[in-house]
Amino acid sequence: MRVSVASVTGVSSVAFIGFGEAAQAFAGAPTWRGVAQTFDLKVLDASSRLEIERAGERAGVAVCASVGDACSSALLIISVVTADQALHAAGAAAPFLEPGAIFCDFNSVAPDTKRHAAKVIEAIGGRYVDVAVMAPVLPARLDVPLLVAGPHAQAAVEALESCGFGHVRNLGDEVGSASAIKMIRSVMVKGIEALSAECFLAAEAAGVRAEVAASINASWPGVDWSKNADYNLDRMMVHGLRRAEEVEEVVKTLDALGTGSFMSRGTVDRHRAIGQLRISPPEGLLAKLAVLLSSGSITNHQSQDASRQ
Repeated sequence: MRVSVASVTGVSSVAFIGFGEAAQAFAGAPTWRGVAQTFDLKVLDASSRLEIERAGERAGVAVCASVGDACSSALLIISVVTADQALHAAGAAAPFLEPGAIFCDFNSVAPDTKRHAAKVIEAIGGRYVDVAVMAPVLPARLDVPLLVAGPHAQAAVEALESCGFGHVRNLGDEVGSASAIKMIRSVMVKGIEALSAECFLAAEAAGVRAEVAASINASWPGVDWSKNADYNLDRMMVHGLRRAEEVEEVVKTLDALGTGSFMSRGTVDRHRAIGQLRISPPEGLLAKLAVLLSSGSITNHQSQDASRQ
């Protein structure tokens, strides 16, 4: 049965701000127990509205015409937007929150960004919670590990568990502590993604891919780096632009700490260079390398490097 904006009446317990891969994975999980509605900016564009409406229908989530419609009757708000929209989403939702509503900021942004968002939510009587998603949402869905932090963290743990989330850990009262772990972890996780892409593209271009892969595998027994590179390239081709935005937040985190962000700045460039090609990833590592090498992605990256000199 299709759920439409017109059918939304009464109090809805959960509102998703943003209805992309993560929100759809949560709400569409067999063990999801929340009654949910959502607003996504795509509903404002006629060319993408149907995509969101169909996603809502599959998940049993009502798609609303505005952020106010989605949030005004919600007791729990889960914000899952792109990193560059995280603070804006908090500001857009704030005027419509029920008193005492829990605003869970799932977005991959710097601790300072989360602290700014917390002030916006708390100023109108909402309860802000810093949430870090510590693994890919697929295939884990509601079993993905979550870290939560802030003065209302325990209330958020209980609310999220009531919806079906199975691995939620309370880090304490400080907003930004969950985000700090996520951001600093991403230095390694997204950095390795970028390095593996750079390594295997170069190895294929030089005609030595198999030898390079065998050599790296010998240094990490039990790890298949060709398989890892295939997975990493797949994610970068699909989500490279979003990942670049997230690593921009990593750079902000490192710069605020004063520890330096040289490597992470390069990670931003590599994710963006691949993501901005907007190529649907073909099956298999060799096919991915072939399409990327023929697309000029290496030239794009070199041009960005040269512009810094």
